[in-house]
Amino acid sequence: MASQIPEELVEEIRKANDIVDVIGEYVQLKKQGRNFFGLCPFHGEKTPSFSVTQDKQIFHCFGCGKGGNVVTFLMEIEGFNFSQAIRFLADKSGHVLPKDLQPSSQEHNQDNQDVISANEWLTKLYHHLLRHSKDGKEAYQYLINRGFTEESINTFQLGFAPNSKDFTAQFLEKKGFHLQQMVKAGLLSAKEDQGVTDRFRGRVMFPIRNHLGKTIAFGGRALNGQEPKYLNSPESDLFRKGTMLYNFDLARPHIRREQEVVLFEGYVDVISAYNAGIQNGVATLGTSITEAQAKLLRRYVDQVTICYDGDEAGIQASFKAAKLLKQVGCMVKVSHLTNGLDPDEFIQTYGAERFKNEIIKASDTYTSFMMRYIKKDYNLKLEGDRIQYVEKVLDEIALIEKPIEREHYLKELSNEFNLSMDTLTLEIEARLQKLGNRQDKGVQNRHTNTIKSKRHATGKLLPAYHNAERQLLSYMLSDETIAGKVQEELGGNFNVEKHKVIVTYLYAFYEGGNAPDVSQFVEELPDSELQSYAVELALIPTQSDISDREISDYINTIRTEQNDHALIKSLKEDQKLAEQQSDPLRAAEIAMKILDIQRQIRN
Repeated sequence: MASQIPEELVEEIRKANDIVDVIGEYVQLKKQGRNFFGLCPFHGEKTPSFSVTQDKQIFHCFGCGKGGNVVTFLMEIEGFNFSQAIRFLADKSGHVLPKDLQPSSQEHNQDNQDVISANEWLTKLYHHLLRHSKDGKEAYQYLINRGFTEESINTFQLGFAPNSKDFTAQFLEKKGFHLQQMVKAGLLSAKEDQGVTDRFRGRVMFPIRNHLGKTIAFGGRALNGQEPKYLNSPESDLFRKGTMLYNFDLARPHIRREQEVVLFEGYVDVISAYNAGIQNGVATLGTSITEAQAKLLRRYVDQVTICYDGDEAGIQASFKAAKLLKQVGCMVKVSHLTNGLDPDEFIQTYGAERFKNEIIKASDTYTSFMMRYIKKDYNLKLEGDRIQYVEKVLDEIALIEKPIEREHYLKELSNEFNLSMDTLTLEIEARLQKLGNRQDKGVQNRHTNTIKSKRHATGKLLPAYHNAERQLLSYMLSDETIAGKVQEELGGNFNVEKHKVIVTYLYAFYEGGNAPDVSQFVEELPDSELQSYAVELALIPTQSDISDREISDYINTIRTEQNDHALIKSLKEDQKLAEQQSDPLRAAEIAMKILDIQRQIRN
């Protein structure tokens, strides 16, 4: 695959895409010292262990062990092969690939590519019909009356599907798409007579894009009392409602800039909020928020503001979403819409400024929302209900990690119900003790599982020769002169098997005229496990002024291990011979020598 694109061009494209910028589009990165850290996108975690090293252009997770460069990151997270990753990076950096380097059918799932192509064609068609056709005037006027602007109609590529049984089918057929494939993709519907008909008819169309900005599905809003009122594309290989968020592709840069995301229930609310100046809004796609969606948001941002409908169903959905987002580590706020209004209705009624200031900026904290949510189920005029309410709220306050925040809400309870702070503090301490016992057990179990799952646990005591080989390889990856000295004196005679493989590739890398560049080198390694391990070695701290004597010490340590093994092998042969000659005293003396050598190796 790599041979299709010239190596020089591959290297130019890779260097034009800073790894921090690319990974920063998938992970919220924060600088700590020389490196950047965030939550690993490849395994679940609440404490950042995913490191990106800008000067070496590599990433490494200290939790799951994955590592590599910007190309291998994209291959892992997007499921790209090598050529697809390079093409993706070329598009980002503005490099033009040779025309003869077109994707082959083996590189892409052709069915999925056809569906994406059909969706893109229909996005353009429906948008054109909305803006320029007689049939689209009613839909266009409906959007304008609803407060949609020219800018938002164009930005979100809103469209109109004609109220015709076969308009879309004929268009797709003329474009060369197989109609049964379009039925499977949810763009058409099958009829009983084996024919097909348009799925979306007489509806305002909302393209649903993936995180790369490609249309993969549609949502259609009925204009003339059709049922259902909203109709989405069915789920497919490309469209999984529970893993996607509407408008995530456009909102992502605004989310990073604002360091906050606003979560809505539907795409109309997202677009209405966009018109009101809230451009970091996303929405679920007709379902409750899932754990996958919550974790996706957590990767990008700490703060999530939930802005659901103000009716009972919306409040209940806010409660569930807040719990889930808190569980994955987000800081949660919840907007308070009164009179059962939804965000779009509030904006149309009261305007953009009031929405920003009175709804978004004035959102409740997680605990304030929970107190309000719990309160609705109790009649606080009744003593029994008051006690139950206070007990429930104390359970929530006990979960707050910051003592100052905890005390703030305890004072609110104290003032509201005339309870002493001493009493409330005692209640909290009892709850914290119970929580502490459960958390300690959880931490212990996670610690045990982590040790079991890791191939190479950090801090594990390794034999001296093993540490010497790791340290030496770290120097060799950053210094061609050191690599040359080791090649001359030691060659490939390392003791650890994967070190032998890496050093063999490293010698070939330097012999090919390449300068030290671990980000480039990892692409030469044959599998992802070796790539991750090479990155781990490259991150081992080294001295900038290491002497030849110190390098020689590492080489000698490795040689000593080889000599010791050769000596032990020879002694074992002598021991066996002594046993065969019925000389137990001699055999015992040899056994003691072997044990002494092994003890020295361990030390």
